[in-house]
Amino acid sequence: MGSHIVGKRFSFDAAHHLPSLPDGHKCRRIHGHTYTVEVCVGAPQLSGPGFVTDFCDLSPFGDYIKTRLDHRDLNDVFEFEPTSELIAGYLAGWFTEHLQPRIPGRLRWLRVSETPSTWGQYTVDDAEGM
Repeated sequence: MGSHIVGKRFSFDAAHHLPSLPDGHKCRRIHGHTYTVEVCVGAPQLSGPGFVTDFCDLSPFGDYIKTRLDHRDLNDVFEFEPTSELIAGYLAGWFTEHLQPRIPGRLRWLRVSETPSTWGQYTVDDAEGM
């Protein structure tokens, strides 16, 4: 059985560094990115006028990103080294705990890009997301 998919993109600017990397690695030094966060939400059936989820219903996620992450040093925000992969897992957890119970669609995956050509992704297993 198939499903319908929608996606939405959010962005924020922040600094980070990865202190566990070897001396001389450029990512060990503090540096910044314009991060892009993409969410993919799916549903086997459409609701309302033909939505997986109303895009407006995703606004609290964007608000959370702006309030918690924008123009911050991510090493001060998280208790883990802020790699794209770990940030994606963290944000997917926030999404499924705080937003997903209030929307008809279910998170399929969440991607965090540090640059236009690099990203880390957290994919929700079927048992988790449905």
